[in-house]
Amino acid sequence: MLQRRNLLLAGAALAAGCTTTMDPAEASAKRRQIDTQVDSAMGDLFTNAPGARAVAGAAQGVLVFPEVLTVGLVVGGSHGNGALRKGNTTLGYYSLNSGSVGLLAGAQSRTLYIFFMTPEALAKFTGSNGWVIGGDASVVVVDAGAMGRLDQARGPAVLALVRNQEGFMASLSLDGTKIEKLAL
Repeated sequence: MLQRRNLLLAGAALAAGCTTTMDPAEASAKRRQIDTQVDSAMGDLFTNAPGARAVAGAAQGVLVFPEVLTVGLVVGGSHGNGALRKGNTTLGYYSLNSGSVGLLAGAQSRTLYIFFMTPEALAKFTGSNGWVIGGDASVVVVDAGAMGRLDQARGPAVLALVRNQEGFMASLSLDGTKIEKLAL
C-alpha cells in the first residue's frame, strides 16, 4: 500500500512538470508571482471567513497554496505552488503534490490554507525535507464558519481550510499530500 502511494505521488509530481534549475531572474519572477497570488488569497480569506484574521494572527505561520489544480480520470493528481507566511513576511516557497486512484473524472482548482498554531508544529514542518499530511503530520480541516469559534489555546496544532469555486469545504481528505520546499 505504501509503495502504491509513493508511486502515485511520484506520478503526480511528474505530471505536474519537471523542475530544473532556474536562473536568478526566473526565480525572482516566480517568487513575485507566488507572493502576488498569496496576497490575493489571504485578502479573499480575510474578506470571506469571519475570524480568519484572528486565527492567522495567532498562528506561528500560514502556508498558502493559492491555486491547487486537481485533474483526474480514474488516476488523478494535484499540484500547486505556495508560500509560508508569518504576518506579511514570506518565510519560504513550497510545492504541493498528491495522487489518487478511484472514481474520478474532471478537474478542479482550489485554494489551500494551512495554519501552524504552535511553534513546535511550525518547527517540525520547516525542519523537514518533505512533509506528508497524514504521515508526518495530523491536520484538522475546518470550515470557514468555525474559524471565529476556534479555541486557539486548546485547539489542534495544525489547521487546514480549503476554498473552491463553490465556497468553503470541510469534508476534504488531504492525507497523502506531499509538501516540499522550492529552491527559489
